[in-house]
Amino acid sequence: MTLDFRPIRLADQARYRAYLNGCPQPSSDYSFTNVWGWAGHYHLQWAWESDLVWIRQQQPVHAYWAPVGDWNTIDWARRLPACLAPGTVMRRIPEGLAMQWGQGEAAASMDIVDDRGNWDYLYDRQALSELAGNRFHKKKNLVNQFTKKYDYQYTPLTAETAPPALALQNDWCVWRDCESFEVLEAENQVIEKVLLAWDNLGDLLGGALMVDDQMVAYTVAEALSDDMLVIHFEKANPDYKGVYQAINQIFLSEAAGAFATINREQDLNDPGLRKAKESYRPIGYLKKFQATFRASGNTGP
Repeated sequence: MTLDFRPIRLADQARYRAYLNGCPQPSSDYSFTNVWGWAGHYHLQWAWESDLVWIRQQQPVHAYWAPVGDWNTIDWARRLPACLAPGTVMRRIPEGLAMQWGQGEAAASMDIVDDRGNWDYLYDRQALSELAGNRFHKKKNLVNQFTKKYDYQYTPLTAETAPPALALQNDWCVWRDCESFEVLEAENQVIEKVLLAWDNLGDLLGGALMVDDQMVAYTVAEALSDDMLVIHFEKANPDYKGVYQAINQIFLSEAAGAFATINREQDLNDPGLRKAKESYRPIGYLKKFQATFRASGNTGP
């Protein structure tokens, strides 16, 4: 079976989301905004079957991502060797799918290893919106410093407020010298792509903090499921003490009440990022794995 890979198009988002909604364990990687937004950087393409969407990257290395759809209906022992050549590497495999493969008949055709840097961090939305108790004392103190010092306003992020968010993002890149760091420059391009297409992307939520009519922080988020919200981007002007803690807490309080769980994506094995994510007391992780496929004698469809 030959998979017909094609460019990832904005016009296909509703069709893709139908597959994602049927996925037993969606992770942040597979939200439409993430796949479409990062398609240029990773040279992502997808191939459509009646029951699955296959995704592959061609940069910086060639690899597949986990297929999207209802995994529970697939005979993986037959489907995998029919679609994947020996030696194929698959990344960002959510734990539920990795367990199916590792414990089923397909296990004989693959090697599966942990992919710790791509684990999603999961948080209780109510806890982060209230910041109650000693465990969040430092966070709450920083929020209070911001809210007491500055006459701020919270505003939803929309197509109309996207331009000042883009201006803040450009300033942030100057402060952080994005041009000297490939990952920051790539992220900057993705953020610009998403902000400019705001009205054309479904399931997005966002918020911003304004001080003296200047945007000092913004958040871009997306509904991953009925009860989980993923935070894609969160940027702020570091000259305002407590602003990062403030946008985190205020956005969740103002806009995320419908969600029980907040997904703040991966740490990419960055020690500083891991420490920051752990400091918000995750309630769990959506673990992910990497698999390498070996030759198999089963070649059925």
